[in-house]
Amino acid sequence: MRESEKQKLILAVLSGDDYEDTISDLTQHGFFVTVLNSSGGFFRRKNVTIMIGTEASKCEQILKILKENAGLREQTTYQNLSAPGCEQMTMVSPIPVKKMTGGATVFIMDLCSIEKL
Repeated sequence: MRESEKQKLILAVLSGDDYEDTISDLTQHGFFVTVLNSSGGFFRRKNVTIMIGTEASKCEQILKILKENAGLREQTTYQNLSAPGCEQMTMVSPIPVKKMTGGATVFIMDLCSIEKL
């Protein structure tokens, strides 16, 4: 990287369900990604933290890719309803339930330098 251009480190915490497509898209656009397995949040679900060192001018492109692949979105699931004590017997057809899923937490930090050895 050129010495005069500002450099950034992007840390993004992604849902375990979203990381494969996100990493694939980032690498197809020429970004080098380091993957760290992590867990956290209220339900201790699997997360993946990715690190990307880049020029400041490319941050918007990376954020766009992150939003497209791992952004917060609405998902429909289907849930069975049953009477108490009769969990084995379904009373009605499954009903659609909408919930928010995905999402990424992104940290962008200034770097003094990036060295690839």
